[in-house]
Amino acid sequence: MKQQLFTKERINLLWDVLTLNSRFYEHSQRHPQLVKIAQIVVFLAAIAHALGSILIPLLAQLSVPLIFLIFLLNALIVILGYYLWTYTICQMGKWLKLPIPSYRELLAPIGFAYFPQILNFLTVIPLLGRPIEITLATWTLLATIVAINQGLNIKLKWTIFICLPIWLLVQIAIGIVQILMNWVIV
Repeated sequence: MKQQLFTKERINLLWDVLTLNSRFYEHSQRHPQLVKIAQIVVFLAAIAHALGSILIPLLAQLSVPLIFLIFLLNALIVILGYYLWTYTICQMGKWLKLPIPSYRELLAPIGFAYFPQILNFLTVIPLLGRPIEITLATWTLLATIVAINQGLNIKLKWTIFICLPIWLLVQIAIGIVQILMNWVIV
């Protein structure tokens, strides 16, 4: 029997992410197969980010292989950021001796927290691209903080301490990739 990708329960889960409703952590833990759906969300967010990043290279009429490389690097940095961020949150929680779930159990809530970034294709809007990108990334950070805070039942300051540092590093890495791509274009 084939399962539906978007059931009412899963749509409610995504709505909870968008509205920063703390119950999305528990909803993302209900079924083991939700990890795969969360990874699909991250993949779609990566594709949206990459699509938003190739408009200028297209307008600059770069070669197709170079445009493909820019697309691939931009998508890859988002996907790697997701796995690195999840791993770091898990390790920092263990280091602080917090009751943190396993790495695998964190993949779903953090993956669903990437849902707002599916709108990253909007970064093609002139003069608003970077502010949109930062807003969506911050939304993802807030959704992750809400999920981790709810899931671990710890003080907010510890949740922020666990989530913020690697998020900043991922954002810096994305910015460096974009600067390098602009350097290649010029």
